[in-house]
Amino acid sequence: MWPTLVALKATGGSASNEELLAKVIELNAIPDEVASIVHTDGRQTKLNYNLAWAKTYLKKVGAVDNSQRGIWSLTEKGEGVTPEQVRLIPAAVRRADFERRRDEEGAPSPEAGEQDSDQSGATSWRDHLLHILKNIEPAAFERLSQRLLREAGFVKVEVTGRSGDGGIDGVGVLRLNLLSFITLFQCKRYAGTVGPGTVRDFRGAMVGRSDKGLIITTGTFSTDARREATRDGAPAIDLIDGDQLCTLLKDLKLGLKTEIVERVTVDDGWFSQL
Repeated sequence: MWPTLVALKATGGSASNEELLAKVIELNAIPDEVASIVHTDGRQTKLNYNLAWAKTYLKKVGAVDNSQRGIWSLTEKGEGVTPEQVRLIPAAVRRADFERRRDEEGAPSPEAGEQDSDQSGATSWRDHLLHILKNIEPAAFERLSQRLLREAGFVKVEVTGRSGDGGIDGVGVLRLNLLSFITLFQCKRYAGTVGPGTVRDFRGAMVGRSDKGLIITTGTFSTDARREATRDGAPAIDLIDGDQLCTLLKDLKLGLKTEIVERVTVDDGWFSQL
């Protein structure tokens, strides 16, 4: 949590998830072989997983906040938090979660409150979805990527998938108001980490054909791969990892349904005033 706060201050008080992760890696000199270790869920790195929990705990105590666009920012409280205070946050959050569950449902013991109750439920649908995606036929994954791009605003999306084409699986046209951009894409069903070599090869295949590229994977991208994708002097390549892919499919309602649960609270005070 402390490196998260330090990184937010270093980025001017706000940052996207990717910017924050990159700054944590930079400030703490985390080598790529460590930053690229994949978490057991197979859809993100262990470092990114731990960072997500750090942000969650910091938000629960009001030290950081996030917008609907996924931008994290320091609050006034977060600006003044000390390392000593940060060390007390996990116990405080777990105790508050336990007391909340006890009030709502009843809890058997305080020990239950010491567990990260959000961990299993919050990720189960993503794990289930990625398990499906990693086991469908390659052609089906390409068709899914084609549908995803169309729903996201691309037109003339074609899947080519020719062998020996530098990993290019298809092409689409992204229209933004009066401008159009030809974008080449690669669909990579992968359980591990995609390295910088894949990004370099893909960029090499783009030469003379397009200045815009997109790589979609069910796995993760190493820190070096992300650096290569945005290297100065080279066409930038956008990267969508497994976690982002799940979010996109949910937002576009492709194969997922979101249910809103109604919660009813009785206002005791209202009845006492009758």
